[in-house]
Amino acid sequence: MRDRLPDAEIYASQPGLGVILGARVLAEFGDDPRRYADAKARKNYAGTSPITKASGTKKKILARHAKNDRLADALQQWALGSLRGSPGARDYDALRARKIGHQAALRQLANRHVGILHGCLKTRSLYNENTAWPEQNTAAA
Repeated sequence: MRDRLPDAEIYASQPGLGVILGARVLAEFGDDPRRYADAKARKNYAGTSPITKASGTKKKILARHAKNDRLADALQQWALGSLRGSPGARDYDALRARKIGHQAALRQLANRHVGILHGCLKTRSLYNENTAWPEQNTAAA
């Protein structure tokens, strides 16, 4: 994978993305650098960004149903796999402590990972834990 695609090394540097899962995510997102105008467009395509519906004083936050199911499945596996390799991904624990369900917490974590990936692809840089999760660094200081 790294020999043929210019972005493969960036995908492989992400915590929780191995060779096979990284190739799957890369294939589903595509390799055209101009395909997504910004991180929000990439998140919307992935189906990880929430939908907010407001009516008067009530507000609901819902999961997207229109999405690329193969990509959504790969992103969920990525989020789960990153829990072991990235201290920043342990934000999942804080979400669970706030009584957010397992699937919703994984979706939020996957949404963050997609944003981080987009930033890495945009700047042509490999994953850096300190850049990706700056709030983890300030909490430890």
